[in-house]
Amino acid sequence: MVSQPDPTAQYSLQHRRGHSSSSAASAILPRHSGHASSRSKRYNRSHAGGDSYIPLNEYPVFTQTGDVEIIIRAGPLENRYLLHRHILTRCSGFFEASTSEEWSRARGPDPSTKPKIRQLAAGNEVACVNPNSSVLSQADSTTGAGQAAAVAIPGKRRWRYELDPGRGDDDIPMLIQKDPEGDDTTQPAHQSIFATPRPGSSSGPDSGPLSRSRHSNSQSRPPPPSGKGSRSSFSQSLANLSLSAQPRSRSRNNNTVTVAVPEEEDLVRDYDNLFRIFYNYPPLLDGVNVADAYIQCKRLLGLADQYDALAVVGPRVDHHLLQFQARLWKQVAKYPVSYLRLGYLARSKVIFQEALVHVVGQWPVGERSLRASMPDTVLDLIEDKVDDLEFTVSRVERRLFRLTLLNSHGDRVSPSSNYLDWLAVSYFRQWLTDNTSPPPPSSRSGDNQKPSSALTNKNAFAPLPALGAIGRAYRTLAGRPTAYLPHSECKDFLKLTPELYSRDNLRRFEKRLDELKAMAREIVAPLMGSSLELDLAAGTAGGKPPSDGIRYLTCTSVRERDLPWSLGA
Repeated sequence: MVSQPDPTAQYSLQHRRGHSSSSAASAILPRHSGHASSRSKRYNRSHAGGDSYIPLNEYPVFTQTGDVEIIIRAGPLENRYLLHRHILTRCSGFFEASTSEEWSRARGPDPSTKPKIRQLAAGNEVACVNPNSSVLSQADSTTGAGQAAAVAIPGKRRWRYELDPGRGDDDIPMLIQKDPEGDDTTQPAHQSIFATPRPGSSSGPDSGPLSRSRHSNSQSRPPPPSGKGSRSSFSQSLANLSLSAQPRSRSRNNNTVTVAVPEEEDLVRDYDNLFRIFYNYPPLLDGVNVADAYIQCKRLLGLADQYDALAVVGPRVDHHLLQFQARLWKQVAKYPVSYLRLGYLARSKVIFQEALVHVVGQWPVGERSLRASMPDTVLDLIEDKVDDLEFTVSRVERRLFRLTLLNSHGDRVSPSSNYLDWLAVSYFRQWLTDNTSPPPPSSRSGDNQKPSSALTNKNAFAPLPALGAIGRAYRTLAGRPTAYLPHSECKDFLKLTPELYSRDNLRRFEKRLDELKAMAREIVAPLMGSSLELDLAAGTAGGKPPSDGIRYLTCTSVRERDLPWSLGA
């Protein structure tokens, strides 16, 4: 039995082919309908490098809306940005001044070329926008009508900045404004993205000035031809623009080894973090090691101070450092002078207060460094807080030296009434004097040959005691009674007078001395208060506070109105 083809299926197949052919032909032929809503959907098609390719308009390269080109070049590393003037001027006083009419070197369209025109659509004409940001009108192919008026479009102002490393090693790298149009002597790798391509250059994505590498690892590309040619579009020149760093290459045993200089990496990272903060992106800072995070934040704040952007960068740095919590407060206690400057630059209320408490408690330690690096407003605040603390300490000190013991009749002890009790009071006052006074100045060998009197020589008087020494003495008084003047010292002291030394007298002497210690502990209690975040962060954990090892006074209070940046408000 021989099978025969089904005529119904054959007819259906032919019908499908005819319908698909007619559909394809209708898709190829131009439609002259006035309805613009019927558009064919196209998916998974790449236009990279073609005339219809539109680069992304996002950070760090805003291809369509950016008007400020910034080139950060540090040795072999190079980052390029295309940002917005209105954002840079709002975040940085440097860009606000340099892009102003007085200092700006911005360029508009080339006056030697014909201006781009826009033809007002008439009838069935359709206005099109080409990649060069110029608007053109094309007449309908069926009618050929092109009656329209030509209106010139003003060009967009553009700026260009390059990082100038300076001439000497001590020079600070600084952004300087360049001609955004470039020149003929500029190398292709350094050419501005705003420059008009020279005639004869290709219009592909690899022909843009930013697509060429500054350092080639194997083979170098030939320079672009200098003949006449087509003009590449502005959007096409940014097709392969990316935020990339090209490391320096060195030859070792015929192998290419990449070498990164830490100083250059830090410089590029600092500028990248600066611009990231301008666009509300989190900076790339160390989130594990608080010491490394401090160094990075210090460099970033120095850069922000250089470009008058502390008001924007400071809160970001403050937010990042406060995430370390207890580890941060321990670092502030170890390096208060450094964190005082960082807190001032970042306008960080918490860090500045914490560091100021440590600085005042140890004054005058670090005074020379502070006077060389801090403004007068901060120094005045420190001196005011030191004066307040010294006044409080002087009141406590007067009460300590007035401590005495009473006999059974309520009278003060004296050598004639009760010699042993008076000896305990004198012994306590002598210890207090020795521990709250600075050591006497060392005498030179030549000074012994010159007759001089301590009453007539001003240099013989001891200087004022430092707050650090007083703080150590007062914290000892506030601690355990056995921490000072222990049993062994009391025993040795009484042995200096053999007729007074006995077990009963030693027991009575120590008992009366403990009464003096208890009264001194109550007197110095107000100075033992602490306003440190180091103690507040661990207050609920129990046990001894973290500041228990601190031997100076931390009772200084800093209010909101005391902050230097709040004085002018």
